[in-house]
Amino acid sequence: MLRKSMLSIVAPALLFSAIFPFSAGAQEAAAVEATTEKEVPNLAIVSMGGTITSTAMGRALFQSYAPNGIKIGDVLERLQPEISEIANVVEIYEIAPNSTRDEYLFTMSRKIDEVLADAEIDGVIVNAGTNTLEEVAYFADLTVQSDKPVVVTGSMRQTNTFSFDGEANLFNSIRLAASGETTCYGTVVMLNDEFFAAREVTKSDALRLDTFDGGRYGALGTVDENIIRTVRAPARVMACGTEEWKTPFDLTQIEAADLAKVEIVYAYTNADGLPIKALTDAGVDGIVTAGTGAGSIMSSQTEARTEAIEKGVLFVSATRAGSGAVYDKDTPGIIGAADLLPQKARILLQLGLTYSDDQEQVRQWFESIGVPEFNMSRFRE
Repeated sequence: MLRKSMLSIVAPALLFSAIFPFSAGAQEAAAVEATTEKEVPNLAIVSMGGTITSTAMGRALFQSYAPNGIKIGDVLERLQPEISEIANVVEIYEIAPNSTRDEYLFTMSRKIDEVLADAEIDGVIVNAGTNTLEEVAYFADLTVQSDKPVVVTGSMRQTNTFSFDGEANLFNSIRLAASGETTCYGTVVMLNDEFFAAREVTKSDALRLDTFDGGRYGALGTVDENIIRTVRAPARVMACGTEEWKTPFDLTQIEAADLAKVEIVYAYTNADGLPIKALTDAGVDGIVTAGTGAGSIMSSQTEARTEAIEKGVLFVSATRAGSGAVYDKDTPGIIGAADLLPQKARILLQLGLTYSDDQEQVRQWFESIGVPEFNMSRFRE
């Protein structure tokens, strides 16, 4: 695949030499330099809809969606010719948006790996709806086997509104992926001039443009025009270039129908254990409890959980607080989620139960993949 040329300055170079004559050797060197093409990275877009391809009922109606939308290619076209100076977007793959089904995420991840298997593709941009964008990103982070940059983006305002943020988000996502600075970072989320680790990012406000947040850990970095500032990295970068960098969740080994059934149950005052009982009777493989404080659930829920564990259901205890950790206590049938948000813990539990029937193996994955750390003790003498 040929990369597009950004510069074509042969004629100006020859004109310059005519006005300001110098040696023939110097003229030949200048001509060679002038005709050298400046290579830019080849990127692909996996488009899964979202507000970034939606329209509003009116230019000032930011929360009122119209039934019709546009394609991500239409947004990309608005960014020309500037975007061609940064990257060649060589392919756009459309995936019908349906963020409520496992097949949606499965198809997305398989497509990303398929695209990145091409040696000529240097990175992938994914656009998706912001309501579940953090889950889209974390699923990709856990399953994509390529270490090339994967950047997920979207927008909070529709394409025809006064303050459509999708153009800047898409432009900066392409700029970030093209830079290669997030190689081996896994999947990152880029909106509002900041990028975040998929594991940590969450949507913190239903309406505001600065809704995406990295919690206690903050952003990985920022994009300010052509200045990309990376201030920290996910711990997995320490394994960059090795097989250990990859997770065991290679989707080429399974079909979407093989994904385990995992649900979330919320704890609150006077919460009943009935939902846990109903889910157990329905045959779920695992349940994440979004508990109060450090993972506490109500007494009725505790009783139902005990019965469910006896029937083989695996539980993960998370907190509904938004931050803070539920540490694992090696309790049979219950795994601590640490500081994974319930919706992120559900994805890791689903993949863990899909790839192993051994609950202790799933626990080990939560302790390693789920809680990556920069542990430098191995460098001590």
